[in-house]
Amino acid sequence: MITSSAQRIADYRERGWWGDLTLHGMLRQHAHKHPDLLAVADQPNRQDLTGDAPQRLSFLDLNNASDNLASQLLQAGIKSGDAILVQLPNIAELVVAYLAASKIGVIISPAAVQYGAHELQHICTTINPTAMLTIEQFNGLPLAANAQQHLPETVQVLVFGSDISVNSMGDSGVQKQLAEYEAKYPVGADDILTICWTSGTTGTPKGVPRSHNMWFATSRCCVEAADYKLGDRFLNIFPMVNMGSVGAFLYPSMLVGCSIILHHPLDPGLFLTQLQDEKITFTVAPPAVLNQLAKNEAMWNQFDFSELRSIGSGSAPLAPWMIEAFCQKYGLEVLNFYGSNEGISLFCTPQHGSDATERATMFPRVGAGIEAWDSEVNAIVYSKVVDVDTGEEITEAGKIGELLFDGATVFDGYLGTDNAEVFTHDGFFRTGDLVELCGGSSAEGNQTAPNFYRIAGRCKDIINRGGMKISPMEIDILLEGLPNSAEVAVCAYTDERLGEKICACLVVSADAEAPTLKHITEHLSRQGIAKFKLPERLELFCALPRNPLGKVQRFLLQDMVGQRIKEME
Repeated sequence: MITSSAQRIADYRERGWWGDLTLHGMLRQHAHKHPDLLAVADQPNRQDLTGDAPQRLSFLDLNNASDNLASQLLQAGIKSGDAILVQLPNIAELVVAYLAASKIGVIISPAAVQYGAHELQHICTTINPTAMLTIEQFNGLPLAANAQQHLPETVQVLVFGSDISVNSMGDSGVQKQLAEYEAKYPVGADDILTICWTSGTTGTPKGVPRSHNMWFATSRCCVEAADYKLGDRFLNIFPMVNMGSVGAFLYPSMLVGCSIILHHPLDPGLFLTQLQDEKITFTVAPPAVLNQLAKNEAMWNQFDFSELRSIGSGSAPLAPWMIEAFCQKYGLEVLNFYGSNEGISLFCTPQHGSDATERATMFPRVGAGIEAWDSEVNAIVYSKVVDVDTGEEITEAGKIGELLFDGATVFDGYLGTDNAEVFTHDGFFRTGDLVELCGGSSAEGNQTAPNFYRIAGRCKDIINRGGMKISPMEIDILLEGLPNSAEVAVCAYTDERLGEKICACLVVSADAEAPTLKHITEHLSRQGIAKFKLPERLELFCALPRNPLGKVQRFLLQDMVGQRIKEME
């Protein structure tokens, strides 16, 4: 499956933006050059989570294990061009699955372990998978049983430990089988490897196809931002199902030759222990976690983090005081990342400015013709800001508009969706994010030219709950028909730990008894929605704010809920 046009491929290859690298091709290089270098390691508490002993695989082990799994997939009737659904936590099997799929030209669609019947059935309808790869259970979640109960009969459920396995022993017969298969069905860098899922504003999640070339372009942005080196050791705490892990860790690890240490679910104490014991050089953590660590100097100083060079964060605004605390107390810089499955790739590091407030809220205008940003990333992407109403480009500081993005990192469009409104007439991706052009501060304290973007808000209504992106429209649709409700919609409200949580906003039917929050969550749960999408607050209204066309004005609803919360404090 190739989504890019022949013209785009030829153009980007001529510019040197895209090439012939594949995920499995880089693995084989490292397996040959650095066979004993650690490639992936499970969390030490894996036994408690899955019932299996933790695994540690070198690059040679990973190459053998993915060979063997690829062979097992072929034996199960899965072939080049097929799509497979994968629902696995951050364990070694997930990394092996990506590499195995890459070797035989299979498209892998990773789903968060929290996804329930509602989300999984939607994915199956969209991609028509041949099979699903999963495990029996994770931290009490019966993944295999749920899949076998809710997926179509046409989807073959393959369970690690019973139907398929991870075997890191080399097998010459398997190697010969794969060599012959790849000769017959070659895999190219322009082939789609993944279909990740992003929360759309019009309902259910949308599939985002990405090729090897798109992923490697994104990974080069991360390599540049964090200065990855051969032998670096990453601690990955975000689920390896989207940009935050696939783009920041999986592809960079194969590009440079680095180790991925896995962690899941988030356990702050174990996180710190792994940072020390695994001699981690780089990790990415949610802002809420870093805020707590910045406040707890005694806890931080219990450990030896001498190998740690820097920490990345993102998915929500960063606190300037937290960046200052890490720098002054711990001697570590916090790097600010801003990306998406679709291909937005922005970051801000100490090289872009020393002011903590600016680094917490602003990003260099890469791809906008700014000579000050001399970097590889600046050379492979384009970005600009346009007026939301007129579409005219904004070049003056202080004005807010929608961020548009294009270039080597950007996808070609959502799967099975009308993409007419997704891209501009000249090919830029409409991010839906509002940004302001602004200048930084010079050494003398003066404002510089408007070389930065400051994130000012969202055109879209996506709710960001602890890094999990949630479409409020999807929940609105599922709440239609809620007993005793005349109007119902959901919106975000601020939470110190997770960034945002979900509030259900309800207008009660005349002469009816108001539903409780429990009634609402039970109504949604019966439809199989993932638990992390359930509202955690209920507010009653006489009417919901709507525009002249009758659409709920969610930003006003969010302001109203926020005001009520303030009044209660």
